[in-house]
Amino acid sequence: MTAVALPKDVLELLLKGTVTCHTRELLKAKLAMGTPLRVKAGFDPTAPDLHLGHGVLLRKMTQFQKLGHTVIFLIGDFTGLIGDPTGKKTTRPALTQEEVLVNAETYKHQVFKVLDPEKTEIRFNSEWMGALKGEDWIRLASKFTLAQLLERNDFQKRMADQQPISFHELLYPLVQAYDSVALKADVELGGNDQLFNLMRGRDLQDASGQPPQVVLTVPLLLGTDGVEKMSKSLGNYIGFMEDSDTQFGKTMSISDTTMWDWWLLLTDKLPAEIESMKTGHPMDAKKALAAEIVSQFHGADEAAQAEDRWIKRFSERQTSDAPEVSVNPTEGEIQLARLLVEQGLAASRKEAERLISQGAVSLDGEKVSDPSFRLALKTAMKLLVKVGKLKLQRWVVK
Repeated sequence: MTAVALPKDVLELLLKGTVTCHTRELLKAKLAMGTPLRVKAGFDPTAPDLHLGHGVLLRKMTQFQKLGHTVIFLIGDFTGLIGDPTGKKTTRPALTQEEVLVNAETYKHQVFKVLDPEKTEIRFNSEWMGALKGEDWIRLASKFTLAQLLERNDFQKRMADQQPISFHELLYPLVQAYDSVALKADVELGGNDQLFNLMRGRDLQDASGQPPQVVLTVPLLLGTDGVEKMSKSLGNYIGFMEDSDTQFGKTMSISDTTMWDWWLLLTDKLPAEIESMKTGHPMDAKKALAAEIVSQFHGADEAAQAEDRWIKRFSERQTSDAPEVSVNPTEGEIQLARLLVEQGLAASRKEAERLISQGAVSLDGEKVSDPSFRLALKTAMKLLVKVGKLKLQRWVVK
């Protein structure tokens, strides 16, 4: 097959938000061949619910799907029985076969919230791992050395801390590597913490006479707290199956720094587009992100309704929480711009007049657009003043 020219933005999109690409040139060469690639990502069904942390990988899979490649959603029902030791300080309790199967069924339902069901292969690694006999396991194990497996950072730390490593944990990277051989994967996707396991897939493919896969890793998504990786156990997650109001509200609660990371990892926008968004108001960008996330799981109409409900609740909450400040006029009428400066709602008279002329100032819900507008103040008068989207005060005339 003759190689074809590869549009620059295709490679840019596929590499967007990735940490590792081993290697870029190999990926470019595989894409340029013009034949559909087999793109694999594995998910161990260790918990029943998927969340946006899983969505980072799934979105990367959809990008390959849209380019016409074959995506394999691999459910690690066999590896789930071992328990992934990645990031674990102690041996992880193994799940029962019943627990794994229940969780796997929920995955099958949830994954098509993101992936195109017509272009997705769902496979279970028990298909081939369960068929291996004793001599097959010995042959597989002979492809790796103990020194190789103990290179894992997790194991190094546990040995340094004199924490035990169970022998079955050493089997995990072997099984994951064999998955790539069984599926003849051209590309494997995973979290950056999975790099060791993914690279072993390349080693085993090479030893088995197959072309080594491209390894692409993505960063772990920070949760709504902006500190720890997204995890249901930490409560900092947004689940695929949560209702639209919950998804919208949780997204609006994240910090601006976290928001820009989410734009990069959870949408198809390229870095240049995201940079251009930073010139606008962060609140607008966050609402757009929340709407995009909700649309993916509940549709655009429900996302718009969720936004309207959130704005209503937010405005009501702002109004009830608006701090009361005293206004002591020295004359019957006073210029609004001057008052905004005196009450700390604008840095200067010029800024206050600009805000008023832009329609960013309202009094008791009514916008004021005349920068020379003057207020007639009376004793005991109360006035709700809003500047922009976030600044609120309730003026009380003394």
